[in-house]
Amino acid sequence: MREPSWVKVTRAVVLTALALFTLVPIYVMLTSGLKPLRDVQGPFDWIPSHLTVEPFVDMWHTVPLGRYFVNSAIVSSCAMACSVVVAIFAAYAVSRYRFAGRRVFSVTVLSTQMFPGILFLLPLFLIYVNINKYTGLQLYATRTGLVVTYLTFSLPFSIWMLVGYFDSIPRGLDESAQVDGAGPLRTLIQVILPTALPGVIAVAVYAFMTAWGEVLFASVMTNDSTRTLAVGLQSYSTYEDVYWNQVMAASLVVSAPVVAGFLALQRHFVAGLTAGAVK
Repeated sequence: MREPSWVKVTRAVVLTALALFTLVPIYVMLTSGLKPLRDVQGPFDWIPSHLTVEPFVDMWHTVPLGRYFVNSAIVSSCAMACSVVVAIFAAYAVSRYRFAGRRVFSVTVLSTQMFPGILFLLPLFLIYVNINKYTGLQLYATRTGLVVTYLTFSLPFSIWMLVGYFDSIPRGLDESAQVDGAGPLRTLIQVILPTALPGVIAVAVYAFMTAWGEVLFASVMTNDSTRTLAVGLQSYSTYEDVYWNQVMAASLVVSAPVVAGFLALQRHFVAGLTAGAVK
């Protein structure tokens, strides 16, 4: 059956519009990051008359961007690792075993996604302050505290996603491994995880991207030494001026790791998100 011509035209128009919607902002950021500040503050030119790489050099000195980069990398990597490890064991238990409170646990995990993140901001702040007051354990304004904070909203979704993926894996694999003498832990690590690799990658990408670009909690739960990139970009705005060219240059640089990682793992990420949708 031949595809009607109007379908081809419509598809081409829609794809072109989506491409422009995505690429035009990137082009504006790139050209603005290559302009002197006076040109950025003036009328916008689609074709810059003066190009310079100084904003990409000066952005590292105007604010401590390197420190913010390290903080974001450490916090995002730790949040990703914790989310993946905990979600794997929790999701495997929910998927493969029947225990008292299983349904309540599943509903509770899923229901946490219904509440906005700002609802947890003040309670978490008070909890961290009181923990420091009564135990001396410092969580507020630390990387550890920020990792724990990110786990509160990345972990439930990660568990829910992996439960659906584990449910799509035949239980016969577990039974075959048990017949060969493998215990539950060995079955999970050597049999189930290799099969569930796309789902695990999807969880890892989601947890990392969530922590990397989060602003609300990072703006409250950090100080000058633990500030992350998402909040640190605001430092280019001062009382005297806003360094728009450096903001654009820094935004491109800090987005590069996430974009590169997403493109490299895109196939596994999509497969992990769609797993379990059709059985």
